[in-house]
Amino acid sequence: MQWIRHYWEALRTSYWFVPAVMTALAAVLAIFAVRADENIQEHWLIKADWIYTGSAEGARQLLAAVAGSMITVAGVVFSINVVALSMASSQFGPRLLRNFMRDRGNQIVLGTFIATFVYCLLVLRTVRGQEGSIFVPHLAVTGAVLLALASVGVLIYFIHHAAVSVQAPVVVANVGRELQDSIDTLFPENLGDAPHEAEPDCDDVIPENFETEARPVPAGSDGYLQVIDDKKLMELAAEHELLIRVVHRPGHFVIECGPLALVWPAPDDEMIQRIRDCFAIGAQPTPTQDAEYVINQLVEVAVRALSPGINDPFTATACIDRLGAALARLGGRKIPSPFRYEDQGRLRIIAYPLTFADMADAAFRQIRQNGRSHAAVLIRMLETFAVVWKHARRPEDKAALLSHAALVRQCADDLPQAADRNDVYARCEAIRRLDGESTETGMAVHSETSSTQLT
Repeated sequence: MQWIRHYWEALRTSYWFVPAVMTALAAVLAIFAVRADENIQEHWLIKADWIYTGSAEGARQLLAAVAGSMITVAGVVFSINVVALSMASSQFGPRLLRNFMRDRGNQIVLGTFIATFVYCLLVLRTVRGQEGSIFVPHLAVTGAVLLALASVGVLIYFIHHAAVSVQAPVVVANVGRELQDSIDTLFPENLGDAPHEAEPDCDDVIPENFETEARPVPAGSDGYLQVIDDKKLMELAAEHELLIRVVHRPGHFVIECGPLALVWPAPDDEMIQRIRDCFAIGAQPTPTQDAEYVINQLVEVAVRALSPGINDPFTATACIDRLGAALARLGGRKIPSPFRYEDQGRLRIIAYPLTFADMADAAFRQIRQNGRSHAAVLIRMLETFAVVWKHARRPEDKAALLSHAALVRQCADDLPQAADRNDVYARCEAIRRLDGESTETGMAVHSETSSTQLT
């Protein structure tokens, strides 16, 4: 299932798949339309006002005109897409190019013009005007006219869509929705009302001689770990009585011959190769099993917005809002245990752990580092922490939020204006009240005197 999602994601982010499918459908439609013309009585077609009833020469000119205009417009659309990709790369970051390439609207627009062009070419070759062998595919030519009209509507949609899709709020909203979808896929289970059970310590569940006797599974090449076939890995471990400890998670960069996993007891070379086939390595991370990849996209937009050359804190705060919404969603979800057992209850796989704290670090660390001089950004981060706090159910998740809030408060000490510092301190106090234990959080608020505020 994971491999299917991985390859489907690769197809979705390509400019060739949807246009190729639409072109194939256009070719099939052209064949059936011409066959229908061959089998339908011509006098019936003449009586229908909406069907083309012109001569063979007129049909040729019409089809040639539609085909020529469609391929011209397709070139213009492709050029506009390239310009949009270039602008998105410079303004939002190169990682956002994937989102523009997977835009289904752009793919359908490009596919519509190419499909109409191919349809007209295939119908054009069937038109015959010689004496004794005259054939005009009236239905097929009418279909070309209808496709041309549909292409005009698609062109109008594309002009609007291209203008809207490059706007910063739309880009941030689209990435935010993808992040929520990723969380729903990777963390599907909601937490119940039962108390949270602590995970056993790794040293308590693995054999004592694991580190010395386990055999590493080397990576076949340098690159980013994209997908791990958990199901196949579990089948191999259960079938051959193995304990596999995965040392990387999707999104990590691995070097050639570096360990992907440790296997105990040590298997033969053939088994090592079968286990290595469960790991997909590519040139870039993918969101298939890596929610941090989507988080990094929002973080990159926020960091670029906070750069001196752009100086757009509004976009940065919009990214913080989306990150907060995603973490609030994650706070109510069950984090999968790294310990995976077979049906008989025996431990077979120890996955690389992914925690709420890891996601919070990825979401807020770089924004805090780059936005330490922006009071509005610091305030919005603290307000977001307070919102996420209300949805967090695990003590360690709340501790991670308190840790980030304490770091944000330290940044506020360097703000030049006392009023800005007090605003940040007030938000810190609100989080401290939520926690109820200010001595443990290290977030005691410094109150400014009235005279300092006035100056």
